[in-house]
Amino acid sequence: MLAVDTTSASGSLALADSERVIEEVALDAPAEGFAHVLFDEIARLLARHSLRLADIDCFASAAGPGSFTGVRVGLTAVKGLAEANQRTVVAVSNLAALAWFGSRPLRAPVLDARRGEIYGGVYDASLRIVRKEGVMPFEVWIAALSAGLPQGDIEIVTSGFVLPAQPYPVIHAPRALAGAIARIAVRRFAEGLAQDPAEIDANYVRRSDAELLWRDPRG
Repeated sequence: MLAVDTTSASGSLALADSERVIEEVALDAPAEGFAHVLFDEIARLLARHSLRLADIDCFASAAGPGSFTGVRVGLTAVKGLAEANQRTVVAVSNLAALAWFGSRPLRAPVLDARRGEIYGGVYDASLRIVRKEGVMPFEVWIAALSAGLPQGDIEIVTSGFVLPAQPYPVIHAPRALAGAIARIAVRRFAEGLAQDPAEIDANYVRRSDAELLWRDPRG
């Protein structure tokens, strides 16, 4: 499994098999973006392990939420590689990847969505969605978090986001998420849940600025 995450300035790549993460590589986005360095980084990672793209059984990518451009870069790269090598793809939510690092029955991953908002959701220990992912002010999200859920089972999982005061234990996940994405993807691949590259779509959660500002000139 080759996994890619280019959804934020702290990107990463990972190689994994059915038992472990073989190597995870942290990447910092250059000024011109990941598109200019991603394929070279993938080539170097594979070369270190004497692998070719044809040796990869399945490709995985972070699907968002995150930077709209970054999400597209990673997904497009993985879909192209999978198509060229007649392989399948697993797209993994960044929030699910955060939840991977949790330890309680209910994991509430949080990412900074900027503009005074967060991306948040709730997953169980098997990484099934308990509460749909959404974008909203942190105060609104935290106030509704325990509604209908056992409060003692909940923990918050985040990465690089400074949380305001709140009543739940917090797990600080690493910035590099590709290893977790690879492990989740290995599981889904084994369960027959990998998809044709053409079926994969982004998990933006929030619409892009272009969509928010667009107005039909015809009124």
